[in-house]
Amino acid sequence: MEKSSTLDYINQMFPTEASLSGVEPLMQKVHNEIRVVDTEILAAVRQQSNSGTKAKEDLAAATRAVQELMYKVREIKTKAEQSETMVQEICRDIKKLDFAKKHITTTITALHRLNMLVSAIEQLQVMASKRQYKEASAQLEAVSQLCSHFDGYRDNPKITELRDKFKNIKQILKSHVYSDFSSLGTGKETEENSLLQHLTDACLVVDALEPSVREELVKNFCDRELISYQQIFEGAELAKLDKTERRYAWVKRRLRTNEEIWKIFPTSWHVDYLLCIQFCKLTRSQLEDILENLKEKPDVGTLLMALQRTIEFEEELAEKFGGSGGTRNIVQDIRKKYEKKLAAHQDDDKDLAVPGAGFNFRGIISSCFEPHLMVYVDFEEKTLMDNLEKLVQEETWDMDDGGQTNILSSSMQVFLIIRRSLKRCSALTKNQTLLNLFKVFQRVLKAYATKLFMKLPKGGTGIVAAATGMDGHIKTSDKDERMICYIVNTAEYCHKTAGELAENVSKIIDPQLADGVDMSEVEDEYSAVITKALVTLVNGLETKFDIEMVAMTTRVPWATLESVGDQSEYVNNIKMILNGSIPVLGTLLSPVYFQFFLDKLASSLGPRFYLNIFKCKQISETGAQQMLLDTQAVKTILLDIPSLGKQQQASGAAASYSKFVSREMSKAEALLKVILSPVDSVADTYSALLPEGTHSEFQRILDLKGLKKADQQTILEDFSKRGSGIPIATSAVQMVPATAAGPPPPVAVAVAVVSQQGGGSSYGAAMISREDVLTRAAALGRGAATTGFKRFLALTEAAKDRTDGPFRKLFNA
Repeated sequence: MEKSSTLDYINQMFPTEASLSGVEPLMQKVHNEIRVVDTEILAAVRQQSNSGTKAKEDLAAATRAVQELMYKVREIKTKAEQSETMVQEICRDIKKLDFAKKHITTTITALHRLNMLVSAIEQLQVMASKRQYKEASAQLEAVSQLCSHFDGYRDNPKITELRDKFKNIKQILKSHVYSDFSSLGTGKETEENSLLQHLTDACLVVDALEPSVREELVKNFCDRELISYQQIFEGAELAKLDKTERRYAWVKRRLRTNEEIWKIFPTSWHVDYLLCIQFCKLTRSQLEDILENLKEKPDVGTLLMALQRTIEFEEELAEKFGGSGGTRNIVQDIRKKYEKKLAAHQDDDKDLAVPGAGFNFRGIISSCFEPHLMVYVDFEEKTLMDNLEKLVQEETWDMDDGGQTNILSSSMQVFLIIRRSLKRCSALTKNQTLLNLFKVFQRVLKAYATKLFMKLPKGGTGIVAAATGMDGHIKTSDKDERMICYIVNTAEYCHKTAGELAENVSKIIDPQLADGVDMSEVEDEYSAVITKALVTLVNGLETKFDIEMVAMTTRVPWATLESVGDQSEYVNNIKMILNGSIPVLGTLLSPVYFQFFLDKLASSLGPRFYLNIFKCKQISETGAQQMLLDTQAVKTILLDIPSLGKQQQASGAAASYSKFVSREMSKAEALLKVILSPVDSVADTYSALLPEGTHSEFQRILDLKGLKKADQQTILEDFSKRGSGIPIATSAVQMVPATAAGPPPPVAVAVAVVSQQGGGSSYGAAMISREDVLTRAAALGRGAATTGFKRFLALTEAAKDRTDGPFRKLFNA
């Protein structure tokens, strides 16, 4: 327990007076505990005293033991040194004897081998003198092995003497072998059968000699074999291109005749393979001389026949020496040899730089024809052009109703003859000549594109056509329209097939020349033909509208028309013309080109209709209303053309076409609305509806309204002062929401015009008046308030009944 002080401890132990009776027992207990502790302390002190003494004694004993151990170690080391000295003294004589034995053994072995070498060289010398090739071949290997044991004794005179003697013997054997092989091919081998066996043994000797001996022997043999070939085909009789096939017949006959004789050569020598390489090199050289020394261009048939036979011969050699795995290994070995020679730039193998030489027989001879094949390319070009001319002349330029492709048969025939030409050329060469022929294909296809272009109907040209206004007009019949569609489809087919042809050529031609294979110019030519054909189709259809455009301005009395009726006769005729042409065009043209045709037609007919209005002499209000009705009818006809063509248009293309037609025809509608406007507001209406109009057009509108020159002068001066556009009118029109099909409706325009005339009137008041007019129009019944121009008439008739309101001013002019 924690004791803050002695006093506190005592008070805690004896809190009361009665508890003091326990003081004495407690004191006795404390004294007992003190005595026990003192006893333990005394025992511990005594034990510690005894332990210190014993520790000193143990340390002294350990020190003495270590000293004794060190003494024993020194004693053992001394005895070991004495033992080693004793062993060395004992073995000194034995080591001397061992070294002596080793030297004696080496000496005996060397002397024995030297004796064998001397004896072998003497035997080899005898064998060489007697031309015992079979025995000499084995002896050569034995002597070579024995000589290898004396490589460390090159300074020894005796060894040097033996080596020189062995070298001389090998030279003698070499000369004997060359001398014996010189009789091969002279006919003696057929008379003496033993000669073949003798030469077979000689081959064993050659294999035992250095590899250069075999190479030199085979080369000399091949050169000797080809001496007669060189003499025969360098003469004036056979040194001709048309005799090329006889060259290959000669070597094949030679190989076949000497097959039994050449069996003397080991298979590993590949004599026939090397002979064929030498033959190909020599033949190539001779053919190059023949081709370069020709006084005039070679005959194409002769040239191609020689090339064809050469390629066939190369294929036979490649098949003969490249078929089996063993032969492939042969070729690989020889290839390595040629690569080493080429790396060393040896002069006698410069011809091996030719592609394929020493590696592949394909092209080893035929490649020399490449620089001289332009006559073949010219011949192919003439043939293709002649065939093209014939196909174009025989073309009917029409198609049966049962035809499915809708393209001219001549186009398919053109690509058929081109593919045949490509097949012929690729069988002969895949290098520069093939690229030159591809350029011929380009010219042929461009020529065909020109033929298609020239076949398109032409318009009037020259002074007379310009004077009569017929310059550029194209007259086309139904047959002409069909033919133009066939030309479009044919040009598209040629465009696509020309690209495929270029891809095929790029795959088979030499990869280094593949970048030159490009049909983009030809494709551009056919794209131009397609564009010109479609434009011609549009112009031809426009020409059919000429009579109706003239009828619009001359046959309808626009100035004296009394009432508005149904659409005019010229509109019906326009619809009839389109009904006769569009279904056929929609059937024959692809959706892409039909859509292009529609866009061109709309962009041409809309502005033409607009300008044709200005050609009228005078247009009354009723006439303008009738013409506005006709304009709506023409617009509807143009919007119905896609469905008339029976083609499924894409949603985006259909919307774009409808918007395009509405925009073009809205200009004519706006012009007629200007003509319908009152005289005092015609300038404002013209500026609002035709902000891009010109001063001359505005003056012509005044003429169409029948105003006299004096009345026009004031309006023109006022128009000139304002400029071509009035901001107030434009903003007023913009505030009226336009429909998706075109400009704001006529009533909205009229309201906008009135709002700017009324001075204090606001746009809101104008819109209220417009609602009143619409309410009055609704009261006329559903039959009157219809779409189009009839609705406009209903609105204007309702406005006439009103005695007040801004719209009434339209009828007070």
